[in-house]
Amino acid sequence: MERKSGVAVGFTMFAAIMLMISGSFQIIAGLTGIFENEFYVRTPNYFLEFDASAWGWIHLIWGVLVLIGGLGLLSGSLWGRTLGVIAAAGSMLASFAFIPLYPIWSIVVIAIDVTVIWALTAHGRDIVAE
Repeated sequence: MERKSGVAVGFTMFAAIMLMISGSFQIIAGLTGIFENEFYVRTPNYFLEFDASAWGWIHLIWGVLVLIGGLGLLSGSLWGRTLGVIAAAGSMLASFAFIPLYPIWSIVVIAIDVTVIWALTAHGRDIVAE
């Protein structure tokens, strides 16, 4: 029987919790864009010219996916790990495109997502339920 590394399990649990926090951040950003569309300032001449409501829906949908991935990862499921990596990558892309509207928030979410992807790809298999 192969012994699981405590550090690897710790990194995976960290990734699960950070996924849930990042998903919550995305949901908050999305709801803000949907209900208070004057909150975000539009940048002129930006190649992705969505209004705040469209960005709100994008962030809300990705936030829910990221949150579900974090919950699935806590259960030790392979689908949770896979969804976690995919959702974190999508969250990074959405946050990158969102930088002109809310730069500090976007950069923080990108940093969290990079850490999550690293933890899941380097250590995720150590928490798979048996």
